[in-house]
Amino acid sequence: MKELLVGTRKGLFVLRGDTPEPFEIVTRAFAGDVVEYAMRDPRSGRYFASVTSGFYGPRLMWCDDPSGEWEHADTLAMPTDTDATIERIWVVRVGEAPDQLWAGVDPAALFESRDGGRTWELNRGLWNQPSRSEWNPGNGGLCLHSISTWPGDPQRISLGISAVGTWHTIDGGETWTPGTKGLVPRYMPEELRETTTALCVHNLWRPPSMPERMFLQFHGGVYRSDDAGSTWIDIAAGLPSDFGFPIVGDPADPDSAFVIPMNADVDRVTVDGKLRVYETRDAGASWTARTAGLPQDDVYLTVLREAFDRDGEGDTMGLWFGATSGEVFGSMDAGATWFTAAPRLAPVTSVRVA
Repeated sequence: MKELLVGTRKGLFVLRGDTPEPFEIVTRAFAGDVVEYAMRDPRSGRYFASVTSGFYGPRLMWCDDPSGEWEHADTLAMPTDTDATIERIWVVRVGEAPDQLWAGVDPAALFESRDGGRTWELNRGLWNQPSRSEWNPGNGGLCLHSISTWPGDPQRISLGISAVGTWHTIDGGETWTPGTKGLVPRYMPEELRETTTALCVHNLWRPPSMPERMFLQFHGGVYRSDDAGSTWIDIAAGLPSDFGFPIVGDPADPDSAFVIPMNADVDRVTVDGKLRVYETRDAGASWTARTAGLPQDDVYLTVLREAFDRDGEGDTMGLWFGATSGEVFGSMDAGATWFTAAPRLAPVTSVRVA
């Protein structure tokens, strides 16, 4: 039985199903509030949801059963000496050390939990970066949205920040190094492209079987790194557009990546009125549209950065994504065929397989 956690503009929906047909909505939580992101820690079974309430503001909530009571992780907050407040909690990721979790927030801050998410502490190494005064927000804010750990090594982590590029640590977050060589911000004047810090990364994917390789969806560009994110090469040739938000891959194949192209930053809808997921199996040398079962006529959807996930690997890998139209689409055969898992939810902000 598959369980999908679908964050929307109007609450969290928990979907369950085991066949390629609409899934059952088994739970709805936080009705009326924006659920930016939700996930389940497979080690503890604990669920986490980033909830932005018009009354309470941004909160990280957790529970052991999403149909039951949720508790507030009130220690995920900016310390008073930072003179800052959290605008949005973007993402929660499982760490490589026991009971370790990471959370990324706006204003471009990283938090760590070492007790399974009950308490949190600000990572001072990133917060105290000397260049922070030069950091600028993207359209969605100054958001730390991508946290990519190195399998088996809790000391190595990579981050994606909009609009500040990628940052990497090899000492557990004590020190951080930017990795931006090769990224081309076409939205900047040409004379500033090599010196600007305004590098709008949209998403990162690191294949666990080859962690020195990374794939990156940029604000105009799809890139690959073969040196753990220090340098990047453009691999977008063959796509109908190089603008988009999410990127995922097959854990069993380090040459794989999946993207969902949008027209452009000024027209953030699917290209040519068709809903197409593009796949590479040769590290970006070529791309193939995977459309069987997806609507191909007059489709103008937007798929946000956290609204695409996968489970399993190989030919039976599951792929799942949601759109701002309220639809959730799924594949149980690595993108060969697709079906509608939910037809009419609220605008989708995130999709994660529990």
